[in-house]
Amino acid sequence: MKLRISALFVLLMIALNAESSEAQINYQSPPSPLDRLINAPVTPSVQLSPDGSLMALLHRSSLPSIAEVAAPEMRLAGMRINPRINGPSRSSAYLGISLKSVDESSARPVTGIPASGGVRNVSWSPDGQHIAFTVNSADQIDLYVAEVSTGVARRLADIAVNDATFGSVRWHPSSRSLLVRAIPEGRGAMPVQPVAPKGPVVQENLGEQAPARTYQDLLSNPYDEDLFDWFMASQVLHVTLDGEVKPLGPEGLALMPSPSPDGQYILIRALHRPFSYLVPSGRFPHSYTIYDMDGQLVREVARLPLAENVPVAFGSTTTGPRSMSWRADASATLVWVEALDGGDAGAEATWRDEVFMLPAPFESAPTSLVKLQLRYGGIQWGHESLALVRENWWSTRQTKTSVLDPSAPGKITKVLFDRSTEDRYGDPGSFNMMRTAQGTSVLRMQNGQLLLSGAGASEEGDRPFLRSMDLETGKMMTLFQSEAPHYERPVTVIDESHILTIRESVDVPANYFVRNLEDGSLMAVTDFQHPYPELAAVAKEELAYKRADGVPLDATLYLPPGYDVERDGPLPTLIWAYPREFKNAALAGQRSGSPFRFKNISYSGAIPYVTQGYAVLDGASMPVIGEGDQEPNDTFREQLVANAQAAIDAGVARGVVDPDRVAIAGHSYGAFMTANLLAHSDLFRAGIARSGAYNRTLTPFGFQREERLFWESPETYYTMSPFMHVDKVNEPILLIHGEADNNSGTFPLQSRRFYGALKGLGKTARLVMLPHESHGYRARESVGHVLWETTRWLDTYVKNAGTSVEVAEPSGLDL
Repeated sequence: MKLRISALFVLLMIALNAESSEAQINYQSPPSPLDRLINAPVTPSVQLSPDGSLMALLHRSSLPSIAEVAAPEMRLAGMRINPRINGPSRSSAYLGISLKSVDESSARPVTGIPASGGVRNVSWSPDGQHIAFTVNSADQIDLYVAEVSTGVARRLADIAVNDATFGSVRWHPSSRSLLVRAIPEGRGAMPVQPVAPKGPVVQENLGEQAPARTYQDLLSNPYDEDLFDWFMASQVLHVTLDGEVKPLGPEGLALMPSPSPDGQYILIRALHRPFSYLVPSGRFPHSYTIYDMDGQLVREVARLPLAENVPVAFGSTTTGPRSMSWRADASATLVWVEALDGGDAGAEATWRDEVFMLPAPFESAPTSLVKLQLRYGGIQWGHESLALVRENWWSTRQTKTSVLDPSAPGKITKVLFDRSTEDRYGDPGSFNMMRTAQGTSVLRMQNGQLLLSGAGASEEGDRPFLRSMDLETGKMMTLFQSEAPHYERPVTVIDESHILTIRESVDVPANYFVRNLEDGSLMAVTDFQHPYPELAAVAKEELAYKRADGVPLDATLYLPPGYDVERDGPLPTLIWAYPREFKNAALAGQRSGSPFRFKNISYSGAIPYVTQGYAVLDGASMPVIGEGDQEPNDTFREQLVANAQAAIDAGVARGVVDPDRVAIAGHSYGAFMTANLLAHSDLFRAGIARSGAYNRTLTPFGFQREERLFWESPETYYTMSPFMHVDKVNEPILLIHGEADNNSGTFPLQSRRFYGALKGLGKTARLVMLPHESHGYRARESVGHVLWETTRWLDTYVKNAGTSVEVAEPSGLDL
């Protein structure tokens, strides 16, 4: 008996070892030319000076290595922190900065920046004479400033910036100093995790409703609380350009300073205990306090409690003051908004929000500026008698923009726009803003008129525009609109006759130009080169078609270089899509995108596989419509299938798609779509689902745009969950997921459980868990491996599948 047990044990260990050897493979490199996409040069980001005369070219690095992505990080209260420098662990940094005039002159590099780069938090001083930024050093984050006239940067003071959360560096309106959130000198060492806990972790609810969406990286025990407290510890410092440093106010947690436009006061937002194990730090108790520039307390304006019980209905919000900021066109006036409906979008109410103002010296009661019938969406300030307020309502997809007279508060004087957020063709655009001498942004006025720029969506595709608007009459005049065969978007107004635009075409990447509005002439400002000229011959065209019920759809079709439909015939095809919900069928069919955009072959989507002999239908329309009392998700599955069938039929009609060799793929909600299409149709040979969620009962308080709770509509959650219909999945599916996914709802467990169900029922499936990757994939090795996995899956189960429904055996692996 002992011998038999020992033999069984040995066999079991052999099986376990064999399984583990298959579970871990080396990173693989993708085939050519996919490997070159990973190494393609990255176009610099651009940040304009306040007057628009200079550009800061922010030079970006290529993909980081897996060693960099795998560096230690602390996941606390919805944040991911690099413990070595007390900053964000997954924030991309720049290698360096160059300065360039908005003309034909050459750029000049900013010197004095460490060769290692690590540049972040770049901001121009209000007067445009300096640029502030932070630099990641070996064990902290340093503050730097560059003088624009000389192009020389220097470390400004011997302080350690606390950049664990946003808002760590702000210019003072004088342009002669900065407000910096720093690590307190006496913070001490990082807390050490106890060897043994003091007791169990207990949470208790005494009958109060506190629904919450699914969040990642939450606090889970007292040690997490101590760590969070330690990383958030901060002190606001006033740092002059001469390097003088003075503390402002007391130490606190995640202090966020904001100077008044006249520079006399500082508003500081601070976090407080008690913390929560249910919601991220944005819901933690916090306060708003005003100090003067000597650090003396002026007034605590608000102290808000922990917000664990915010209703989950879309449009719901917290109670008490929120969105507190300085009025941009006044010297020192605080503005905030408060809910009048208890913050519950599901409650009946005539008025939803009320906006308040409180001017210096902040001793009086606040003044009501306006009450709103919808949820507050922000204010754009003009001058003492002009402001524009936006309000929105999710359930009706309504958005309004109205005129206010701040000098006569109490009512809306005129409604400018009242429209559906789903109506792209009717979008009037966004009002242009300009920087003041104090660094705030106010409405740009030109000859007494406001300016608007927008996408210019139409049946021809997007045609960006710049228009003027007479507030009295509402009459608009088009000053510029993009024309074929280019896609040109206004960036900023230089003067009455000139604007800065960014212009591209199908074969020419985006570059900046100065356009003369009077004669239409152009002056090139930048000359960014084609990042992958060897792929310039990839063909691109827009494909318009209709669903069986008449809803217009579209997709961008990519074809391999040198492809000839008469000679080569239909191709194996990859469709990439992402579902979107609509309440209006007519608006769901509106076209998006432009046929004149540059062929940007990003490694993160589907387009690269055109180089491997596939036709690619990218961004195929996947509207899910529910009009009137019907919700879009009531017929989610049926509409997905109808959308997919229409896309395939359009490609077949074009002569480029082989209907027997089509794959479907998507990321996040697109992965959810992919799994559903494989379960509820036989349109596809295979599927590729990345970073998705497949069991909606694990997100019971709503998901994506579904407001109903699981207990209110269990049939919706069941019907839409591919996990519940694994038995119907009869096509090969490749699942890819980052092991450190922090996106709400797409826990890595979702892919693991879905794969377990697929394997348990004998389906053809492969699960690839990417170490240290989040919802999107960043490491060079990870990106290359995803390209390899996808190419291998497509070649095995789509390109070489023939016409039989039987699946092929996968090719061998390099272990």
